[in-house]
Amino acid sequence: MTGKDSQNGARIVSACFPDLAMDRWRRITTQQRTLPGDDVPVVLSVQGTHGPVVHALSAEAHRRGVSLGARVVDVQAIHPDLHVEPGEPAREIKLLDQVALWARRWCPWTVRDGEDGILLDVTGAAHLFGGEAAMLRDMAARFQMQGLTARLAVAPTRGAAHMLARFGPAGCICGPNDLEVALAPLPVAALGLEHKTEQLLQRLGLKTLGAVMQVPRVALMRRFDRVAAELNPLVLLDRALGREGAPLDAPPEPPRWLARARLAEPVIDPVPHLEGLARDLSAQLAKAEQGARRLRLTIYRVDGEWRSRDVALAQPSREPAHLLRLMEGKLEGIDPGFGFDLLTLEALVAEPLALHQDHLDGARDAGRDVAALLDRLTARLGPDKVTWPVWMESHVPERVEVRRAALRGEAADVPVLTRERPLRLLEPPEEVAVLYAVPEGPPAQFRWRRVAFRVRRHEGPERIAPEWWRDKAGTRLRDYYKVEVIDGRRFWLFREGILGDGRGGDPRWFVHGIFG
Repeated sequence: MTGKDSQNGARIVSACFPDLAMDRWRRITTQQRTLPGDDVPVVLSVQGTHGPVVHALSAEAHRRGVSLGARVVDVQAIHPDLHVEPGEPAREIKLLDQVALWARRWCPWTVRDGEDGILLDVTGAAHLFGGEAAMLRDMAARFQMQGLTARLAVAPTRGAAHMLARFGPAGCICGPNDLEVALAPLPVAALGLEHKTEQLLQRLGLKTLGAVMQVPRVALMRRFDRVAAELNPLVLLDRALGREGAPLDAPPEPPRWLARARLAEPVIDPVPHLEGLARDLSAQLAKAEQGARRLRLTIYRVDGEWRSRDVALAQPSREPAHLLRLMEGKLEGIDPGFGFDLLTLEALVAEPLALHQDHLDGARDAGRDVAALLDRLTARLGPDKVTWPVWMESHVPERVEVRRAALRGEAADVPVLTRERPLRLLEPPEEVAVLYAVPEGPPAQFRWRRVAFRVRRHEGPERIAPEWWRDKAGTRLRDYYKVEVIDGRRFWLFREGILGDGRGGDPRWFVHGIFG
């Protein structure tokens, strides 16, 4: 019953998440590290035409007057204590899609609404939650439990609900006979027009939707007859007022691969039932030519409590023996209480895995063996214990390579290095005492780890400036030198800062790497 007509007694709920980006960042940061203090302004940045710009901001940053779209470098000049984190708009959209599916606890028709909200067709469902007002309170409370700040509104059309959630009073409930009255005080920005169209309406003195409604329709049609329907203020207003249909086409739920084991009586040890779960799930995946990349084993106790364990895979797999081996030891430490009566094994993430034939000569696939080894090591030791290097785009040497969990790190292109780099980098760089040959020139002799080294020849300098979009104000530049000492060993030294740069005292020298 997707694509329901929103004109025939429909009731549409719009949930807008104005702080979606910051809410998502807080959820992730709280799990990984301590959040900055409330007195520290925090902004999320995305790449703009002339460098990073503000994508989202915290309450403290808003209080200080930081605006969306401002250049990060300009804001840092005014607020040196600004805390900048990278924004991820694509992941925010993915989160909205997930929230839209989760919101089907209230009704079967939900869909993402733009980049900051979702729509729910709750026609005939509000009474199940005690009425529309009680349902909105329930929604607000549950969204808050998920760490999301929501603005909610109910209206007979999706356009009206969208506008009221963003520009109307909080928790607005609009009846079918109150559309014009409810929409009249809203600004024309509620229509979501192009900037030039909105400016034209402003110059005409039409600052609210009520003012637009009072203008003769023929006069406005002449002005906007060549504007596309999705950006035409008359078409958008007609849809909001229910004069033109705007059905809510909710996408189907994604397929789920879930194996269940319902037990006739509670048991204390669920291990004997895991093999059947693995075979059942593998059969489902094989039928769809899919392979599991992430598994979740959930055990439900008779007292209503449940426990779950997740397992990640390096490559898609549907081999029951391999899936079963990854579950070994996952149930240790779980309190069985009075026993379990339901177990589920679900493929949270699946990828296409076509049927394939092994080599005729009996040779093994080395790639599959390595992936299976990574799976077993990660399952046994933990996801943060098995890591590999991932390349990052950065000019600062210690930021080029980072360690990521082997089953979570995303592949990246290897950066093209135009200059030779040492195979071994010291982390962190170690300070050395240097005797200069000439002012601001290469070192003639330096002492490192209580040993004096005399420089025979050198190459450099290679200047690396601070990354202003990431480093704090006052960070000093570096001049790198490749030096060869008397005994033939080669070191990578850098001087931090230059005399008279206004960013500290005398320059300091560090050894950062060793060649060969």
